[in-house]
Amino acid sequence: MKVEVKELLDAGVHFGHLTRKWDPNMAPYIYMERNGIHIINLYKTAAKIEETSEALHKIAASGKKILFVATKKQAKDIVAEKAGAVSMPYITERWPGGMLTNFVTIRKAVKKMAMIDKMKKDGTFLTLSKKERLQVDRLRAKLEKNLGSISDMTRLPGALFVVDIKREHIAIKEAQKLNIPIFAMVDTNSDPRQVDYLIPANDDASKSIDKVLSLVTSAIADGLSERKSEKTEKDAKDEKEAKAPKKAATKKKVAAEEEE
Repeated sequence: MKVEVKELLDAGVHFGHLTRKWDPNMAPYIYMERNGIHIINLYKTAAKIEETSEALHKIAASGKKILFVATKKQAKDIVAEKAGAVSMPYITERWPGGMLTNFVTIRKAVKKMAMIDKMKKDGTFLTLSKKERLQVDRLRAKLEKNLGSISDMTRLPGALFVVDIKREHIAIKEAQKLNIPIFAMVDTNSDPRQVDYLIPANDDASKSIDKVLSLVTSAIADGLSERKSEKTEKDAKDEKEAKAPKKAATKKKVAAEEEE
């Protein structure tokens, strides 16, 4: 994947934070200071997007899930749309504490959601009193809001992709504890040492978030289609091999009958 610096420039990816709010560990990625604002070096951003995309491509091709985390207003809808388009789970409301470190409990809540859905399908729901139905509906809505997009995540994700690591510090800590690789858009006010793969970028403007996420989810989509075509090839090969012994057995049978 080749990332065009001009595209990043047009999307305002280069605008960092006020110089007084900077984290010195971001110094290698800062190009200059203009009007009291740090300007990010977009050549380094482009290189990091390419490196990140390659790693995400591999994770997607291996069949693991990438969990996207972004609860800030400017990023929520973009993340829900982009991650949803490549069938990846995402958290855009509040980060449920223990989402990773206490995954078993989270799975129980997801199962509860599935159970309510089953009750509605098989008619059990209608046997409840009006008050109970209301309580169940409220519970279902609450679970959906917090966990809806992760309902089909049956195991821990293969990676985390975070927008604004300062804001999502609880998610970062949980992933670090479990050695889950962290990918993130990192602005000039954050410490890049907290993540495994960083993309130095403006994480406040929706245009910038949209641009970076479009590029990384496109790499994920490629990884998924690579996995799909490999699976199709394997299935075809397995089918061929399964038919081969049958053919051989039929030939033997025919030969035996001819001898008789």
